[in-house]
Amino acid sequence: MRLRPLLATVTAALAAATCLTAAAPANAQPTNTQSGNACSPSVSIEGFSDALDKTTYEGTFVGNFSALAVNRDGRIAAVSDRSALFTLDRKTLRPASVVPLADESGAALDSEGLAVDRDGTRLVASETEPSIRRYARDGRILDRLPVPDALRVAPAGRATSNQTFEGLTFLPGRRTLLAGMEGSLAGDTTGIVRFQTWERQRGHFALDAQYGYRTDTGLNVSETTATPDGRLLVLERGFTAGVGNTVRLYLADQRRATDTFGIDNLTGQSGVRLVRKTLLADLVNCPSLGAQAKQPQPNPLLDNIEGLAVTGGGAHGRLNLLLVSDDNQNPVQITRFYSLRVRL
Repeated sequence: MRLRPLLATVTAALAAATCLTAAAPANAQPTNTQSGNACSPSVSIEGFSDALDKTTYEGTFVGNFSALAVNRDGRIAAVSDRSALFTLDRKTLRPASVVPLADESGAALDSEGLAVDRDGTRLVASETEPSIRRYARDGRILDRLPVPDALRVAPAGRATSNQTFEGLTFLPGRRTLLAGMEGSLAGDTTGIVRFQTWERQRGHFALDAQYGYRTDTGLNVSETTATPDGRLLVLERGFTAGVGNTVRLYLADQRRATDTFGIDNLTGQSGVRLVRKTLLADLVNCPSLGAQAKQPQPNPLLDNIEGLAVTGGGAHGRLNLLLVSDDNQNPVQITRFYSLRVRL
């Protein structure tokens, strides 16, 4: 796709979204890329929108967003960790539909990862067990993917509750699915997390390679999203009370990393190549664009950013990104969308 029309689409989407509510800052509409919008030499911020913050749609709270993906028709799929899957208009970001999600017994999910398959079905990762289920567009469960025993929450496995699948993405071609763990397994060195993959086989997904990834000290993985060339965009996020959020965007390359599926403990040992990563931007360095925070933040633009989708680009390594923060339905947090432009 051409870069200029796609950038215009995303920019128009965020500009229109700021008109949805009077609560959105008057200067929240995106501006043209220029040096003053740079977060780093590789990343610039086009704009942000708070228009959906603390709103409802058809009786469902619009927020708690933990993941984004792009539907086949170009609209945005956004999953809430309170078991709701929204479709957002790509031009206005207004909700166009919402579908409740549940497990096989009808219980709510802690949905943290989202990917859209080529037939329009949705794969949703819940960090409760953890699990990955494939849903029809009406919310019916179609399939459930296998999960390695070690990645299950203790005592069934070695994972910590609320520290499991946080990111979910298809690699180019949609034959391989990748999920990023938020935190480390018991027995692994703190800060080394596992990325698990599945390979499509005869209509189902079978367990495949696994990789180790080292996060920055005090940070966890909040999203993994594939780039068109098969690498990964990884969001690392942390929070310090009284200080605020840290959010860093990395470009990661797992293609030469060691398959760690059969390695019980990852300790940084010799002979195990972890996923290589390169810092694209620490978002604290982005211009605030007049954003306001509801609690202390090192940059008022920041909040609990959890969702990331590639919405266009590709020419000369340039990508358009849409990010969203999870407000946890908390009055001092914000549902905020961000439009970034990245040069890989």
